[in-house]
Amino acid sequence: MLRRYAILEVKKANRTYSSSPGVASTKSADGEVKIHAAELSEAERRDTKRNPAVKDVSLIMPIRLIAPVSKAPAKADKTQQSSWGIKAVGADRTDLDGSDVVVAVLDTGIDQKHPAFAGINILPEDFSGSDDKGDTDGHGTHCAGTIFGKDVDGVRIGIARNIKQALIGKVFKDGGGGDSLAIYRAMQWATDNKADVISMSLGYDFPGMVRELEQDGYPIELATSIALEHFKDNLRMFDSVMNVLEAGRPFGRGPIVVAASGNESDRNRDPRFRISASLPSSAKGVISVAAVRENGSGYEIANFSNGRAKVCAPGQDIVSAAAAQKGLAVMSGTSMACPHVAGLAALWWQSLVNSGALTNAEKVTQRMLAASTAANMVGLDPEDVENGFAMAPV
Repeated sequence: MLRRYAILEVKKANRTYSSSPGVASTKSADGEVKIHAAELSEAERRDTKRNPAVKDVSLIMPIRLIAPVSKAPAKADKTQQSSWGIKAVGADRTDLDGSDVVVAVLDTGIDQKHPAFAGINILPEDFSGSDDKGDTDGHGTHCAGTIFGKDVDGVRIGIARNIKQALIGKVFKDGGGGDSLAIYRAMQWATDNKADVISMSLGYDFPGMVRELEQDGYPIELATSIALEHFKDNLRMFDSVMNVLEAGRPFGRGPIVVAASGNESDRNRDPRFRISASLPSSAKGVISVAAVRENGSGYEIANFSNGRAKVCAPGQDIVSAAAAQKGLAVMSGTSMACPHVAGLAALWWQSLVNSGALTNAEKVTQRMLAASTAANMVGLDPEDVENGFAMAPV
């Protein structure tokens, strides 16, 4: 039986760099990196793994958008609009603005014509097969707005408002759907284009894969086993991709990778109903982000937010850019918390550069995690968040 695999190769080579959505390739410390797909039998898979240039082989798995638990147009009365997350993370109390930091958003695309992105050099690329780099969903536009959007109608929505270069990797087809191969290719593309920060509000769809296999006639036990095999393969592959991309940057790690923890929990129904952070947020080296909501003078973990995250950030009732409307929309989810931390990572990156210190992802991550706090949290459980509420540099 043939199955579809993602293959990560690192070849000793001194060739000129070339890249395309079909076959991403770049240089690492070891040579040329290539991520591609192939349909292989089990015997062919074993032979492929024996190739010394092949770092990993994994079954390709479906991914899903971490869809907002709620979304609505922003209030018409501008005085009633509030992007409360900006103040909560301290982005309004710093002169840092993300200057000279490159951010990549791997999502549903972006509405480049939205006024929130005026003056930003946006490099889009489609990895979904849609042949369209726009955003028909609005999720990617909203996330990008939180990271680097300009003020809209007098309302501040962006954490790092002076980012000049943004990389937008479209990894979901119009109407939904995508796979892990698109993520690996997009991550490499972003690294090739010198991304300092990569933001991903998405997850690997384990439950969805089980359901699809059941619908195809597989017994539930077998469907679960097959989906688990794919999940384990992709967890290992994600770690391998991270290792290779990190090795491609001199003097330290590759880009900071920030990912949403997921929205599968339901704490209101049962306080024990807390799901752990999903892949890719649970992978090695990734900053996983849980969502918080306002609670009086403090903040608490949102009902829907998955736990076991590195940090938490505002994720409920977040105001940001609305695709195709030129205005604003309100969304809730860990998808909204993730770009807060991606924007903060840009500020921390700029802070280290300004200090004259050697700047790389590892040092920036250490500084940002060390500055997170539990002081403003109501009843924070270490099982939910390891380091605390993410904050801007002071």
